[in-house]
Amino acid sequence: MSHAEEPERPNPPRRGVKKGLYLIPSAFTAANIGMGFFSVMESLRGFQLLGGAAPNFDAASAHFDNAAIAIGFALLFDMLDGRIARLTKTTTEIGIQLDSIADVVTFGLAPAVLAYVWGYGATLIEGSKLHRFAWFLSFMYLICGAFRLARFNVQASRPRILAEGTPKVDKKSFVGLPIPVAGGLIAALVHFAPWPLVYYGPDKAQLYSALLMTLVGFLSILMVSTWRFSSFKTVGMRVRSMRIIILVLSIGMLIFLFSQYVLLAIVVGYILYGLLSRIFWRRGEAKAEAKLEAKTVGRS
Repeated sequence: MSHAEEPERPNPPRRGVKKGLYLIPSAFTAANIGMGFFSVMESLRGFQLLGGAAPNFDAASAHFDNAAIAIGFALLFDMLDGRIARLTKTTTEIGIQLDSIADVVTFGLAPAVLAYVWGYGATLIEGSKLHRFAWFLSFMYLICGAFRLARFNVQASRPRILAEGTPKVDKKSFVGLPIPVAGGLIAALVHFAPWPLVYYGPDKAQLYSALLMTLVGFLSILMVSTWRFSSFKTVGMRVRSMRIIILVLSIGMLIFLFSQYVLLAIVVGYILYGLLSRIFWRRGEAKAEAKLEAKTVGRS
């Protein structure tokens, strides 16, 4: 067969396009880190404006709101990078580790700083025992969030060789409150009321600071707990109904129009759903065990 008669070979696949797909999830992760850094800088700027004899509450609240909104955008980027990686089958080990580092910065450090400068950092007497305890709570929030991410990575990569007693990995649920949700709650709270707590006067500021410290401590405990929270990873992966699309568009429009209320309601609702479902599940399990034990006794 001559050279002219050789059959045409199909063009090789474009490797450049495939490599480009791997960059898309990493770009969203980089945006996540950028939002976390921006949030920290805005928090520090707002805290700076609270100092001096005449604090500028208007400008400080604007900076705190920007810091909270940045965390909200980072939460969106964090949701998209994982879904895009799964849809395009471009999940990589370095992407997984980069995502965890981004979460520590954006949903660990940034909310801890924001809660401190917007809340109890400016209301409590600096150097007092209560002020140092508040500083400790912000640190514990950060370290608990980092531990929660480390545990998640170990469970996801080596689920079979974990120590006995460690909860089994379930793709439909998270073990412990996800750190993006914990950081999202603090951000949603600040976005709901961006004026710093010191603005409300000494008495109310002390009360609100105590409540905020309790919330930060509670979120820290939830992150390192073994309570299960739904992952919603399977939602939207196989959309076959227009109702899902309409629901997503409706929620997006509500967030655009009433972000202060809707975002806080979504995060609080997610946490309450995880807590209440766990309580009812335990009650149902206890009733089932009691019925089984009663049947066993009746047969004997």
